[in-house]
Amino acid sequence: MARAADFAGLGGKESSHRVRVLTGILAAGILAFLGLGLDGSGLLSKGDGAVLVREFFVAALQPALDYESGGYLPADAPPFLLKVAKGLWGTLVYAIAAISLSFVFGMLLGVLASESFWATRGKAWGVVRWSIRISLTAMRSIHELLWALLLLAALGLSPAAAVLAIFIPYTGTLAKVFSEMLDESDPRPSYALSQIGASQSRVFLFARLPRTLPDIAAYTFYRFECAVRSSAVLGFFGFTTVGLYLKQSFENLHYHEVWTYLYALILVVLVLEAWSAQLRRRFVV
Repeated sequence: MARAADFAGLGGKESSHRVRVLTGILAAGILAFLGLGLDGSGLLSKGDGAVLVREFFVAALQPALDYESGGYLPADAPPFLLKVAKGLWGTLVYAIAAISLSFVFGMLLGVLASESFWATRGKAWGVVRWSIRISLTAMRSIHELLWALLLLAALGLSPAAAVLAIFIPYTGTLAKVFSEMLDESDPRPSYALSQIGASQSRVFLFARLPRTLPDIAAYTFYRFECAVRSSAVLGFFGFTTVGLYLKQSFENLHYHEVWTYLYALILVVLVLEAWSAQLRRRFVV
């Protein structure tokens, strides 16, 4: 009969290392649950809370097509579905503006933060690289919601505050991932160009960078979907995205309206996902 050690040896040291890492992650998760005192009873609503939860999910079966009664409605209020479309449009505009800036600066900083770009430029340039990487860490360590709070205090409720709140952490994330993609790309084409006398800059531009562009494009599409969700959440701070109208409906206990906004947002994300998948098949893969 085979022993556990026999199976552990099938994958060698690498397999054993993975088992230890996964075991450590599982142990950390258990300790976190125990430390927080989490149990199943805390997930169950009671009393009035249970009634509200039931009403909320029942409303999902009948999303609103018009304003619900019982709340204040200005005389010049647009039709409800037009308001939904307006909220979605605002959400997309903020997300597109932020991710466009993040992609440009993420590419630039990602190249400068990559080890492969500075490979033959001497160790002194390592100070520049690590300074950039530390800056990127600071940018992405603060969540976009915290950036929104800081920028609201500095710039007020302006479109620039919303765009920057998404732009800063997303740039840090994109640059980090792009730099890792560049460093982990197949080195053989770069080596081949180096052997025929190409300069390091040409090797980087014509061998390493082109091989990472498909992965860079795919990851950017994914982050755009994330930016749409982040843009929607910024509505809870007062920016004119779908999140603002969703918050107002929820505060008025208009759950049918809430579900209309949620379904509309889900539909937009699904459309973006299908669109990005099509672009990847046509231009990337």
